[in-house]
Amino acid sequence: MELFLQQVFNGIMFGSTYAIVALGLTLVMGILNIPNFAHGHLYMLGGYLLYYFGVTMGLGYWFGLIFSVICLGLVGVLMERFIYRPLNNQPHINAFIAAIGALLFLEALALVVWGPQGLRVPNPHPQILHFLGITIGIQRLLVIAGAVALIVGLHLFMKKTIMGTTIEAVAQNREGAMLTGINVNRVSAMTFAISAATAAVAASLISPIFMLSPAMGAILGMKAFVIVILGGMGSIPGAILGGYILGLIEALGGGYISAAYKDVFAFGALILILSIKPTGLFGKREV
Repeated sequence: MELFLQQVFNGIMFGSTYAIVALGLTLVMGILNIPNFAHGHLYMLGGYLLYYFGVTMGLGYWFGLIFSVICLGLVGVLMERFIYRPLNNQPHINAFIAAIGALLFLEALALVVWGPQGLRVPNPHPQILHFLGITIGIQRLLVIAGAVALIVGLHLFMKKTIMGTTIEAVAQNREGAMLTGINVNRVSAMTFAISAATAAVAASLISPIFMLSPAMGAILGMKAFVIVILGGMGSIPGAILGGYILGLIEALGGGYISAAYKDVFAFGALILILSIKPTGLFGKREV
């Protein structure tokens, strides 16, 4: 029983990270209809920015997290302005190629600046709790609590603020929003900033637990796309639920069978669920 509870806790922790990353990705995909393949690499850059501000500059973990979120939000704005906005009304293949170019650039940048070796952010909360026979790290609890706070905060932002309502209006009808006087370009930049900032939050929360490496964004970016498809394209509840489902499948499969095959379980679940419900858990069939 302890093994089961331990793997459930680990799965919720991994799922919290996946849910945050997928949430940022689905915002861009669902609202702006842009497949930002570089989203996983923005997550990687968020971890390195935390390392730079928190460790290299000596500002500490929490100030490093704040500066990482601010800087990556600005990177998101620049990415939208100089990479994706010029491709508006162009064939989708152009955005695909631009996204791949962006992810290659970010990975090369990390290699040049920080090198290929793994880096570790010191754990600011190394304390361990024991509850019901399972081991709970404080930092892992912070990952879960941070994800819940971010999801609730983002929901309130989208539903209770003028900017959130504007973003939803653009998502529902871009041309109609333009006709009502909404500055669509500003909404696009804001959406990219929020998306990149969420990636920085996820990376900053998980970085004290795992090593940083330039390649860490590739597999996570792929999993984020799996989660977005699993939950239903553009569905925020689907991205959240899909992230937790994927985390639990990986943790339980890794704990009971082999951690070496945890990615096999994740992608196997995608194939199984899509064979039953091709539109994803919350996706709607187009008519």
